[in-house]
Amino acid sequence: MTPFTKKKDTKNDWYIIDAQNAAVGRLAAYISKVLRGKNKTTYNPHIDNGDFVVVTNVDKIKFSGKKFKEKKYFRHTGHPGGIKVSSPLSLKEKNKTEQILKLAVKRMLPNGPLAKKQLTKLKIYNGSNHPHEQQKPKIISFEKLNKKNLIN
Repeated sequence: MTPFTKKKDTKNDWYIIDAQNAAVGRLAAYISKVLRGKNKTTYNPHIDNGDFVVVTNVDKIKFSGKKFKEKKYFRHTGHPGGIKVSSPLSLKEKNKTEQILKLAVKRMLPNGPLAKKQLTKLKIYNGSNHPHEQQKPKIISFEKLNKKNLIN
């Protein structure tokens, strides 16, 4: 019989990732895996077993190819004709670069209340400073995974 992990037995670690020159998709895929807890041996899909992730330097994030100018994010206000379109370029002009990564990670998590709770464990900051030094986060080196042609 497979033993299941109980909520009281889960331990959440803190990780810090420097997003400078990192590709958005690859970074979001890795972050979503850590938020769900798939990097642990005690992974269960119905338990919030994931870790906290602090991402710094999001303002220096990169896209591969033409995605920075041509990618579109759609949302709807709920009113007739209320579709709103934005792009990573327009979000960067509005100083909402953390929204780009948050949207990418959110769309890689499954829909539902558990994913919303897991998304609250993601902390995104534009600069290299963050207020989570007390948690003693472990540093994840993410630069070596992104050596392709990246354009800002």
